[in-house]
Amino acid sequence: MRTWWIRAAFIGLVLIGYWFLPISGRIIYLPGHTALSWPQMLLSPTFPRGGTPLTVSVTDVVPWAYVLLTINGRAATLNFWQDNHNGTWTWVWKGKALEGEKAFTLAFYHDCNKGCRLRGMSTTGDPPTTQPPREVPATKLCLVFARLDRDWHGRRGWVVDLTYARPEDPYWGIDALAARVYRYQAQGLRVLVRVDYARGQSIPPGGDHVALTEYLDYLDRLARDARLDGVYAYFLGSGYNAADANTQSPDRPVSPAWYARMFNGYGEPPAHLDNAVQVMRAANPRVRVLVGPVRPWVRDQDGERAYRIDVPWLNYMNTLVAYLDESTRAKMAAGIPLAGPDGFALHVPGRPEASGENPSAEPWLDLPNPEWQGAQQGFRLYRELLDTINAYSTTRGLPVYITSSNTYAPDLRVPPARNYPPGWLTAAYRVIRDEPQVQSLCWFLDHIPGDPQWRWFDLTEHPGRLIYAAEEFEALLREEAP
Repeated sequence: MRTWWIRAAFIGLVLIGYWFLPISGRIIYLPGHTALSWPQMLLSPTFPRGGTPLTVSVTDVVPWAYVLLTINGRAATLNFWQDNHNGTWTWVWKGKALEGEKAFTLAFYHDCNKGCRLRGMSTTGDPPTTQPPREVPATKLCLVFARLDRDWHGRRGWVVDLTYARPEDPYWGIDALAARVYRYQAQGLRVLVRVDYARGQSIPPGGDHVALTEYLDYLDRLARDARLDGVYAYFLGSGYNAADANTQSPDRPVSPAWYARMFNGYGEPPAHLDNAVQVMRAANPRVRVLVGPVRPWVRDQDGERAYRIDVPWLNYMNTLVAYLDESTRAKMAAGIPLAGPDGFALHVPGRPEASGENPSAEPWLDLPNPEWQGAQQGFRLYRELLDTINAYSTTRGLPVYITSSNTYAPDLRVPPARNYPPGWLTAAYRVIRDEPQVQSLCWFLDHIPGDPQWRWFDLTEHPGRLIYAAEEFEALLREEAP
């Protein structure tokens, strides 16, 4: 049955309704414009309650492709669109108000196949009051996969989230990530996003240039997407020196040379632009790109350039930083600035079992392991990693973010729910708070809805001995609260 006349009548009512709406409390923002203009937006009902179905119409003078509308950061469902045959086009979207929502921000985007570009915004209702004042000092406390409704007690903390270039589940795709980032930003949090290639394959397989292009395309899209403008920094991959992060290519693991080639073009002519740093900065000059963390205490890969302590994980790290530095200096010599990393993400677990009678004080203790040529076997590992970063001219002094930490040692495999000693997180935070180069200390993890895999690490459910860690995290936040 032809329904064009029904849609035409609906559009007419929408447009008439728009012009008779009171403009008090409604703002349309257009990048580059200072006056009310296109697009024109209408929210119906005007003042919805929680659980109420919403209808939003957007009318514009350009027939945009790959459009998206968000309601308070959540993607709405496109119901239909129509050419009005008068030089305008209208899209009609469906959504739902959540319980407790009193203000609604509508954002209209286009070209979302390449990274959503903001066309216009409209707000109605009471302005949000969740963002803390700018003068509130920040904390280095951080959570991986922070619960969206967690109370940060007015502190500007850190959050680590994750997305995949090849997501198997929409939860890890760009739209769901953007919705979470919106919620984090509303709380004033700073967001670090880890970008993996696929589940079980942190970085594109070694030597696979087709997979590399796919990964770079996704990084380009992330950098361009206006919904993600508030992301503080991206770090690329995690634990890629370990076998379980190379499951799609066990015979072609991510070597230090391949990671550096992916990151800033190591081994390629300086004029080649097909690397993560240059792709992302070309798309967004403000973006920060961090080197992802090497996993400590695993022997799956070594490095060609030995660290002063000759063990595989430190050799791998030293070789990687050397290659990044070499590539950065080569590009600078060719007149290409800003080709190096903006910082480093680190994986710094503790090992309370190694500290004898006082496991809660382990972060304060030097614990050299004679079987590892004297390499640290506990939290003080971070000093060896800092030493490596600061040994090279183009990486010396760069900010460092501990994006994963707890009491799970990768070689011992005892989860924090079993081995967490009361006071360990407090001690680790005291150590890091006094390190000016280290910006964050992130507990892995807070909570992933519907995923029981990480229950014995979960700070929200806090099974077993994690009740002590959960209480300490709250106490540390309150201690620093204004």
